[in-house]
Amino acid sequence: MTSFRPSLDGIRVLELGSSIAGPAAGRILADLGATVIKIEHPARGDDTRGWGPPFLRDKDGVETGEAAYYLGVNRNKQSVAVDFTQPEGQAILLALAAQADVMIENYKVGGLKKYGLDYDSVCGANPKVVYCSITGFGQTGPYANNAGYDFMIQGMGGLMSVTGERDDLPGGGPQKVGVAVSDIMTGLYATVGIQAALMHRDRTGVGQHIDMALLDTQVAMIANLNMNYLISGVVPGRMGNAHANIVPYQAFPTSDGHVILAVGNDGQFEKFCQIANRPDLGDDPRFRRNADRVRHREILVPIVAALIKGRTTREWTSACDGAQVPCGPINRLDQVFADRQVVHRQMRIDLPHPLSGTVPQVVNPLKFSQTPLEYHSAPPLLGQHTAGVLAERLGYDETRIVELAARNVIAVNRES
Repeated sequence: MTSFRPSLDGIRVLELGSSIAGPAAGRILADLGATVIKIEHPARGDDTRGWGPPFLRDKDGVETGEAAYYLGVNRNKQSVAVDFTQPEGQAILLALAAQADVMIENYKVGGLKKYGLDYDSVCGANPKVVYCSITGFGQTGPYANNAGYDFMIQGMGGLMSVTGERDDLPGGGPQKVGVAVSDIMTGLYATVGIQAALMHRDRTGVGQHIDMALLDTQVAMIANLNMNYLISGVVPGRMGNAHANIVPYQAFPTSDGHVILAVGNDGQFEKFCQIANRPDLGDDPRFRRNADRVRHREILVPIVAALIKGRTTREWTSACDGAQVPCGPINRLDQVFADRQVVHRQMRIDLPHPLSGTVPQVVNPLKFSQTPLEYHSAPPLLGQHTAGVLAERLGYDETRIVELAARNVIAVNRES
């Protein structure tokens, strides 16, 4: 069997990030083969370690203090616990940064400057470094110094104005998305930018500073609704499970649950009408083209709703699958992980963990034919790799490591 190096093998990443956006970027790079050293405070660690319950349980069923939240975005990394408010801690981080290809940080604007770990300082020691800063509002502008978290960014960036049931219906009003999408998408955009900057560095020998903002990402995410507004001048509102530009494209009640009918083109609509035993709808000039169906949605949607209500969820999904009409159930997470397609794609794996034996993980969705992703280590314990990294990368001997730990400059966890 031919073996291939991971895509980012040899890339060294220093991650000074907590919560979601920074660590999410670091996890993607780690999944792609980069060596990611996660810097954490010796006492507190990443904020998300405490964002529970639920917490991982050890082999005896006792909570470990490792929150599921933390476990979701930190696999394949090394944890080095350093207090960089102390001069010796700053020296450690600057030495590691001098060896790094990439540095990720999500501290407030200017927050690392007083420790000599801002872009200018790190660039002085390592001109080739790709330094990615992630904040709520970016490095410039009137909000630059403000704190920003996903929930408020979803509101400020317009997402909550188009998410949720219509205001004139029961339950209407602003609604956030159920997961931290602005954090996750900012982390994803950050990885794209980092890899592009690495290509630029390889061509020119020069690194650069990447300025990522949650608000910028959230605004960009509004996608087609942005363009609907910019082209028409009409401010979009909440539409529940309906779609602004495609009909029928929403959730409908069945006789025993719900299905999502996602008709994306006129041919699919004709096939749906055949399945529903209403071929006349496909011939109706009010519904023949998608633009017609959007203009007459108030007439068509109740007709479709009545048709779908007459059969079970399984009957509809089976019939639509056979006709290549996009249609699917609304699954709970237990149903998601039991779904035969999800199981076939091996979206859940279990990695060895020093406290619990194993820990479940959801794999990276990237599937490569030549450089498959590897999952070699569970999210690390706080300070699990401090001693090893300081010895291997910086040449610290055991005596110095023990002395620094005694003065709380670093924390060393040897449970692994």
